[in-house]
Amino acid sequence: MVLPRNAAWFAACFIAQLYGLYSPFHARAQQVSIEPRAHERASSSPAPPPNLRVDASMVLVPAYVNTPLGAAVTELGKESFRVFEDDVEQHLSYFAREDAPVSIGLLFDSSGSMHNKMQKSSEAAASFFKTANIQDEIFLVEFDERPRLSMSFTPDFGEIYKRIAHTRPFGRTSLLDAIHMALQEMKNARNSRKALVILSDGGDNRSRHTFRQIKDAVLESDVQVYSMGIFDAADVRKKTPEEESGPHLLEELARESGGRHFPVEDLEDLPTISTQIGNELRDQYLLGYFPTNAARDGKYHHIKLKLAAGAELPSLRVHYRQGYYAPSQ
Repeated sequence: MVLPRNAAWFAACFIAQLYGLYSPFHARAQQVSIEPRAHERASSSPAPPPNLRVDASMVLVPAYVNTPLGAAVTELGKESFRVFEDDVEQHLSYFAREDAPVSIGLLFDSSGSMHNKMQKSSEAAASFFKTANIQDEIFLVEFDERPRLSMSFTPDFGEIYKRIAHTRPFGRTSLLDAIHMALQEMKNARNSRKALVILSDGGDNRSRHTFRQIKDAVLESDVQVYSMGIFDAADVRKKTPEEESGPHLLEELARESGGRHFPVEDLEDLPTISTQIGNELRDQYLLGYFPTNAARDGKYHHIKLKLAAGAELPSLRVHYRQGYYAPSQ
C-alpha cells in the first residue's frame, strides 16, 4: 500500500466500439476524443511524503462508502471512521478524499465465448475510460488460450483502443494466468494507487496457476481488483467446475483487495456498471495509520474499518482492503 500523489487531475478519454478486424466498429477506431473532466480534491490532513510505503511504517486503506441503493457517500469526515488492525484500534494519522492518479490494468477476455459480447464490452470500455484522467496510465492484458501483455503502461487510451479493436475472440479462458501476468506488470506502475479491472464472461478453464496462488499474490500486492463478470443464465451447456466457480472467484478476489465484483446478467447493463467502477475509483477515501504493532514479521495483518456511531451511518456500506502483509525485515 502506498500513498497517493497530490497532483491535479484533468481530462477523460473516450474510446469507440470494437468487434473484429473488419467489423463496422473498427471503422470508428480513429474517432478517439479527449475531453476535460472537472477536478475534485478534498483533504483534511497535510499531504504525506509522496513515496512513503507500508515498509516505511504507514499503512494506507482506500475505502469506498455507499448507501444501500448504491449511491456514493463522499462527505464523511475523519471522525466518521474507526480502523482496527488485528482487532486493536489504531489512530488515524492521515485522512483524505481526493481524485488521485491511478495505474490501471485492463484484463480483457478474448476467448471464443465472447464472440457475441464484443460490442457491449467495447461500450463498457468506452464508459470506463470516460471517467479516467490524463494522469492515469493503463496497460492491457488480453486472455484466451493464454494471456498476452498486449500493451504495457501508456497514458494513451486511444492506443489501447486500437489494440482492442483488432481482437478476435478465440479459444478457452486463462483468467488466473492473466491476473498473474497483470500483477507482474503492475510492479512497473508509476502511480501509488493501483487497480485491475477485469471484464470476462466466465470462470477459468485453461490456467496453470491455481486460485490459491493468485489469491495470495493479490493479498501480497497493493492492487484493488474490480471485475465485471458476464454470466449468461441462458447458457445451458455443461460447464466445468472451474467455470461454475467463476462468480465466486471474482467476488472473493475483489472483496479481499478492497475492490468490487459486479455480476452482469444483462449485457445492456455493462456500460453503466463500468462507469460505476470508474467513479468508485474517484470517490474513495484514503485513511492512513502507523500500526501499534510495528513488528516486521512478514505476517498477514487483518484490517477492519468501521463507521463511527451516528444516526445517519448504520445503513451505509463501506468497502475496503481486508489486510496487508507486513515487511519481513
